[in-house]
Amino acid sequence: MTIGGFLVKGIVEERAAMLGEYIIENKATVRSTAKKFGVSKSTVHKDVSQRLKTLNPALYREVRRVLDINKSERHIRGGIATKNKYLREKALEDSEY
Repeated sequence: MTIGGFLVKGIVEERAAMLGEYIIENKATVRSTAKKFGVSKSTVHKDVSQRLKTLNPALYREVRRVLDINKSERHIRGGIATKNKYLREKALEDSEY
């Protein structure tokens, strides 16, 4: 469990709290948190939605707020990603002529 390097596969309770704090501080998504800490999205989700609820209810509520906001905005992020994809493809086509 290296905390500075973010490899966090040790004590479950500590990991759940660290993941929750990271999500709150960075308004991070489950996916970005999993990537940062080197664990699966399933692990992050289970830690912050089940384990944290019993370990630290106050932290759980704050994490839940951030994740609910992320969930409500994900269709917008998806639309932006799709738009950017097609703009890149069009720019590539235009540069070939």
